[in-house]
Amino acid sequence: MKILITGGAGFIGSNIADYLIEKDTEVHIMDDLSTGFMENVNEKAKFHEMDIRSEEAFKLISGGGFDIVCHHAAQMDVRRSVREPLFDADVNIKGMINVLEASQKGGVKRIIYASTGGAVYGEPESIPVAEDHSINPICHYGISKHTAEHYLFLYRYLYGLDYVVLRYPNVYGPRQNPFGEAGVTAIFTLAYLTGNSPVINGDGMQQRDYVHVTDIARANWMAMDLSRNDISGEIFNIGFGTGKSVIELDRIIRGYSGTELSPSFGPSLPEEILKIALDSTKAGEILGWKPEIKFEIGLKELVEYHRAKLSEN
Repeated sequence: MKILITGGAGFIGSNIADYLIEKDTEVHIMDDLSTGFMENVNEKAKFHEMDIRSEEAFKLISGGGFDIVCHHAAQMDVRRSVREPLFDADVNIKGMINVLEASQKGGVKRIIYASTGGAVYGEPESIPVAEDHSINPICHYGISKHTAEHYLFLYRYLYGLDYVVLRYPNVYGPRQNPFGEAGVTAIFTLAYLTGNSPVINGDGMQQRDYVHVTDIARANWMAMDLSRNDISGEIFNIGFGTGKSVIELDRIIRGYSGTELSPSFGPSLPEEILKIALDSTKAGEILGWKPEIKFEIGLKELVEYHRAKLSEN
């Protein structure tokens, strides 16, 4: 199987690439390196430095003979989407259309689309949130990611382009960038390991559903089974179904990092939801997926990963 991962030099995409290479698939990576890093790219993957909105990307996808396009390239920062809504829409909507146009012309058999369960639903009416929950995003990012889901439906309806949507929770694990505004686990971990106090926005009682990136990679692999016609056009929440507060997250990371520091607190952000957890019952029943890596174990491994990276520098 020949697979293209857009955004494959980033945190999630590169971990998926490693997982697929272990499954003896032919992996190609497309990334413009605006937020991804070459050091993340597996040496067994074929790398293409391209922007998903470009003509070069269109030509590669339409002429590459790919069985699957695993679409992870995106503007994924909620706060940046609020500051720069035109940029957010340009990457997440225009970029998706370019990928879809090229895929349907190139005979791609299936698109795996990384959507967001943490942003498309808005403030949930009940928790955990199932896929049929109303869609009321309260940030530009949630809107642009959900808009792309509609384009997927359209291209399947018009051209028969197969797809599976995976709505992610908060994903954490090795290679998450600790220097941006997203990725709270990595940001807090690096702060404590370098003797700094992270900032908690609001009172810290906000809750998120955290899933390890290895479990995310496994969900993508399951969705790539082309013999499974029954999952064509389906949307799956990928989550534990229970939320962890920022205060709890901070407490666990502080314990593993061995620091005596404490966090500081800043103002809450109106574009961020208060509580979310994703009901992945459908993914379990149809896709056969459920999370395997427990939160505390995953965080311990994350702290050790960043500790090792710091000792290398």
